[in-house]
Amino acid sequence: MKPPPGIHNFPLACARLLRPKSGGQSARALDLGCAVGRSSFELARFVSTVVGIDFSRSFIRAANQLQKKGMIKFRLREEGNATRPVVARVPPKIDRARVSFRKGDALHLPKNLGSFDLVLAANLIDRLPDPRKFLSKLLPDLVSPRGHLLLTSPYTWTSEYTPKSKWFQDSFATLKKLLRPHFRLIHRQHLPFMLREHRRKFQYTLADATLWQKI
Repeated sequence: MKPPPGIHNFPLACARLLRPKSGGQSARALDLGCAVGRSSFELARFVSTVVGIDFSRSFIRAANQLQKKGMIKFRLREEGNATRPVVARVPPKIDRARVSFRKGDALHLPKNLGSFDLVLAANLIDRLPDPRKFLSKLLPDLVSPRGHLLLTSPYTWTSEYTPKSKWFQDSFATLKKLLRPHFRLIHRQHLPFMLREHRRKFQYTLADATLWQKI
């Protein structure tokens, strides 16, 4: 069973929002919370260097296999314990050599990362123990002058990831307040995505996508 029509490929949609802001093939891009790297590979269509970072060791293991071999086999859950074999492939026109992956913590990134022309943090901030620190103290140094930042989030604050004392009560207003000293907002839109649990159960969510330019 396929998701209902009108649900776009979310990683591809994120990359497309950043594409007009790349400034050319020589740009560098950072994909924070990259999961298995779909957005990272899409960014590699139009920039020369993409670094994908995720906290999950298993996600990075899968992303590295996709980068090296261009494909990965896995089993997709159908119902109960029933699964079926599937293959995920990187589109052949994408230069996988432009992409590298590493395991990392968004709140404790390596100091030698440098800055990037494009930074994507898709559905990340409501999965961090201290989103305020990430937005106000860490992000500004990651984005090059006049570079662009795309944040997406459904603002699903849960104590599993973020202590209640760190939740944002008005998430978009808080974003603006924290980012305003370093960024200006240039675009905002709803960005839908679908999470598959099994063949008959999907979770439909609307992320708030905000595109910012470094001042």
